[in-house]
Amino acid sequence: MNHGGRQHRDKIGITANAPSAGRLYGKGIFTTIAIYDRDPYLWDKHWKRIERDAAKVGIDLDEFPKAATRKALDELIEAKSLQNGRARITFFDESATALWPYETTRLTSMLITTADLNPVAENFKLTVSPHLINSTSPLAGVKSCNYLEKIVAKDEATQRGFDEAIQLNERGHITSACMGNVFWLKDERLSTPSLETGCLPGTTREFVIENIDCEEVVVGIEELRSANEIFLTSAGIGVVRIAEFEERELERRDHPIMKLLPSRS
Repeated sequence: MNHGGRQHRDKIGITANAPSAGRLYGKGIFTTIAIYDRDPYLWDKHWKRIERDAAKVGIDLDEFPKAATRKALDELIEAKSLQNGRARITFFDESATALWPYETTRLTSMLITTADLNPVAENFKLTVSPHLINSTSPLAGVKSCNYLEKIVAKDEATQRGFDEAIQLNERGHITSACMGNVFWLKDERLSTPSLETGCLPGTTREFVIENIDCEEVVVGIEELRSANEIFLTSAGIGVVRIAEFEERELERRDHPIMKLLPSRS
């Protein structure tokens, strides 16, 4: 167990040191779940995405059925007395590859990591990233362990003094933020990018669409530049209202999206 600063981080898992596809090529999938009052929020939606992504990239989940995974997660939450926080569940492909063959006794390993909820800047600043998302990629819409492009894009925005960045796809359409989905309000109409743009089908995004009238669209960045309000969503941050988009101050009115999720306190 390792405690660093004020962050609460613990993990439980089964790992291996062999040159597996997961370690060599980042072949794996994950989901990050918000924990509210010790309960994994939107658990069924997260598991549905895990199963979908596992099937898409070829991760065998036979050793880790839904009930057993949930039991391991609940036990960790209880052991760490995690009232409100987040948990990341990662599945790695432990199979051998043609270039690096070896004998293996298991096809998949699982790692569960917990931490506090992500801190959110009060004056949240958003920009546009120069790094594009490839909507034609076989990993488009998959929450895989190949997250380095997202990290690089987020770091680039941070170095310019912003908290997050909007990424466009190769056709110039709004796709998502580096680490979350994006919604915006224009002329009283709530919109979010369609999945065909290559954006990740986030669980919080799905929950918002199910509960608030929202249009899924394929549009360019000018839509955000003329928006009245902009919101980012993810399990780690919940729903965040943007204060500034590319140094333009945005309106801050009451909207149902801000009251949709449980309190982070």
